[in-house]
Amino acid sequence: MIPPDGEVLDLACGYGRHARFLAGMGLHVEAVDRDAEALAALAGVANVTTRHADLENGPWPYYSRVFDGIVVSRYLWRPLFPQIFNCLAEGGVLIYETFMEGQQLYGKPENPAHLLRPGELLELVGKRFTVIAFEQGEVLGAVGDPQVIQRICVRRGRPVRLPECVPPP
Repeated sequence: MIPPDGEVLDLACGYGRHARFLAGMGLHVEAVDRDAEALAALAGVANVTTRHADLENGPWPYYSRVFDGIVVSRYLWRPLFPQIFNCLAEGGVLIYETFMEGQQLYGKPENPAHLLRPGELLELVGKRFTVIAFEQGEVLGAVGDPQVIQRICVRRGRPVRLPECVPPP
């Protein structure tokens, strides 16, 4: 749903798993994180530009930018939601996934400030975005550990035709 030559922001990208994937699809990715060492792992990756920034204690680095896609994974700093939403271009896609209440039963994060409330992402997007998909609940993590997450995919603007579903062989 992101145009083939689109610009994507990977917010709080860490070592860049999503940035690498999106860049491999030919998208132009801006990967931002406060961890300079993690960003260094992205040096030389085609179609990836990195930016070292403290998103919680420093100025928002993207006031004059808009992106065709924004990806946020395993990061929550509620004061950034207005800036994130404002950086999404008309027709742009936001994919957001992070931990929610209930995660503290299985491990970190345990601080309620870092856990979404049930349905919180749906409440935040309100009427300004078209919801493509929403999920919340318990899932198994990469190593089979239980996690409680919430994820949403939205598009700014009017509804869009979804890609055709290809049945498995």
